[in-house]
Amino acid sequence: MANSYTERMDRTLTRSRQLQHRAEKLLPGGVDSPVRAFRAVGGDPPFLERAEGAFLYDADGNRYLDLFNSWGPMILGHAFPPVVEAIEGAARNSPSFGASTAAESDLAELVMRCFPSIDRLRFTSSGTEACMSAIRLARGVTARDLVIKFEGCYHGHSDPMLVKAGSGVATLGIPGSAGIPADTAKHTLALPFNDPGALRSAFAAYPDSVAAVIVEPVVGNAGTIPPAEGYLEALREITHRHGTLLILDEVMTGFRLSLGGAQQLYDITPDLTTLGKILGGGLPCGAFGGRADIMARLAPLGPVYQAGTLSGNPLAMAAGIATLTHLIVHADVIYPKLEQTTAAIADGISQLAHEAGVPLTTNRVGSMFTPFFTAHAVTDFATASTSDAATFGRFHRTMMDHGVWLPPSQFEAAFVSTSIGPPEVEHILTAAREALATVAA
Repeated sequence: MANSYTERMDRTLTRSRQLQHRAEKLLPGGVDSPVRAFRAVGGDPPFLERAEGAFLYDADGNRYLDLFNSWGPMILGHAFPPVVEAIEGAARNSPSFGASTAAESDLAELVMRCFPSIDRLRFTSSGTEACMSAIRLARGVTARDLVIKFEGCYHGHSDPMLVKAGSGVATLGIPGSAGIPADTAKHTLALPFNDPGALRSAFAAYPDSVAAVIVEPVVGNAGTIPPAEGYLEALREITHRHGTLLILDEVMTGFRLSLGGAQQLYDITPDLTTLGKILGGGLPCGAFGGRADIMARLAPLGPVYQAGTLSGNPLAMAAGIATLTHLIVHADVIYPKLEQTTAAIADGISQLAHEAGVPLTTNRVGSMFTPFFTAHAVTDFATASTSDAATFGRFHRTMMDHGVWLPPSQFEAAFVSTSIGPPEVEHILTAAREALATVAA
């Protein structure tokens, strides 16, 4: 590296710092998404210029081994040649038409091949739009208003879903968000994750009022939190009994934990599924889909309106087709490799923390993991919140010093790509040994 991350923070004229100061005059906080500001871990965020495979390169000539992968979508690594070629080919025909293309159906067929619970789907431009639209559809189908979500789960920044949300909201210490009318918030009920008793109590109090239960089947926006044994089955049974739609938010987990996401891994069939991240091969793309009778309530067939000028954008469709095709063809190799690689990283960090005497709980599911700086088991947002965020910040900065980029928040999942192999794992664990020694001192 040209110089360490900490050394660059102490200098006044780095290119990244110059770019940050310029951005702060143009963008609120100098960012277009709050967690990018590095407020939770300290220091100025490096400005990136390019990436290839497992590595990121910043404006000051530094290289980082990437463990956040654009918050998940770069499962095949950066600038994966078939995806780049597909985007270039689509761009030559025009980046946008605002009209139908065959590519939309091509990608939809691939999605349905991976997700048997989806009979019909509609593309959006983001996971936020997908979740917002799925909730509107559930309310339109059931003629009910109340939606249940879970503390620490993040389903995009639509008004009703910022009640007790995770990730960026938790990182910044914001209790929900200003600007949300109380009359909107009252239609969202937030419950503790992994507590079926709380769900039963909610339905006892509102037996005929709940339109939908929406959940990240593996929480990724409070750090990685897996479902307890039998928990998702309980959600399915309770919602079915009360005529409530179950929405699995697989924006993070879709195509990452398996080809069929968490619902394949845990054998759960939802009424609706939301997707994003990997779906667009790194470009802005989301989707929501489910049973044909439910999806038939959408305009132009039914009374529930949803639209988007750039939905099904040809560049995103091309990138998504290239990504999913590669995942499907090579699934037997890709997913076992991701499992093995991520286990080596997560288990290695846990062992190093034990040797250093640093309290650490590492949660992992597939190629998602989070090292929580707490001695407690992390099973929900309350236990995740016992983590020492200041210690995570020191750990994060030292990992950056050693050329490893983790998500800049204790409350975010790390993601592994297929471009990480044994040499990269060794690099990560060497950096982690130094970082844990720093926080133990």
